[in-house]
Amino acid sequence: MEEIKFNNIEDLYKRVKPALDCKVHELFKRGITYINSNDIWNALKSKKWNKASDLVLSDIIDDILNTDDEFFISFMQNYFKNVKRDINLNDEIL
Repeated sequence: MEEIKFNNIEDLYKRVKPALDCKVHELFKRGITYINSNDIWNALKSKKWNKASDLVLSDIIDDILNTDDEFFISFMQNYFKNVKRDINLNDEIL
């Protein structure tokens, strides 16, 4: 079986985007509407794949489709805890 090589991380992202979209759709059907494909990618990239070595495409797709929903929910909750949320006092749009 021929190993698929990617020139850069963006090429890999484009290759797995259909799986990311599938997971978003699955989450949406379960009532989790605030998580998008970028969130799934970022969660797995920063929490799971950064510790892995020699990942193959099938492992990445498996992680996208089979990681528990709670993993993504927890990732987003922690993300929002760390986001600075200031009041918008810009009067351009009223």
